[in-house]
Amino acid sequence: MKRLWAPWRMTYINGIPKSTGCFLCEAARDPAGDLKNLVVWRSGKVFCIMNRFPYNNGHLMVAPLGHGGELAGLSVDERASLVEGLARSQALLEKVMKPDGFNMGLNVGKTAGAGVTDHLHVHIVPRWDGDTNFMPVLADTKVMPEALSDLYAKLKEAL
Repeated sequence: MKRLWAPWRMTYINGIPKSTGCFLCEAARDPAGDLKNLVVWRSGKVFCIMNRFPYNNGHLMVAPLGHGGELAGLSVDERASLVEGLARSQALLEKVMKPDGFNMGLNVGKTAGAGVTDHLHVHIVPRWDGDTNFMPVLADTKVMPEALSDLYAKLKEAL
């Protein structure tokens, strides 16, 4: 039997420690902690952060700097910055990872699948032909081929 080691997943499996605040706000307020928080880039109104528990290798999230869970609650400039941030993140992932496509979207509200309901964020997930296999179906396991820290370094270098 071959073993697939993914020790960082235990935090997710055992339950993410409950934060006293919003992890997106905490990351947005702490530029000195970008490596620890996996913040890839920031602009005047939005920032890009790696998903610590990704659906696929390279899963990023673009979020407004301000706290709020509704798209309609953003200013016109914030909405425009969010879309520009998605374009910037897509270009960065294309440069570094060369995926065949992307899934992009946001989940608004718990019923819609939002894990964080009070701080809007848009997911961008790179996809490759054949990147889905039997592991998620038979073993409830997703194979992640690269450590978050290695990909973070590549993304930062490509900026």
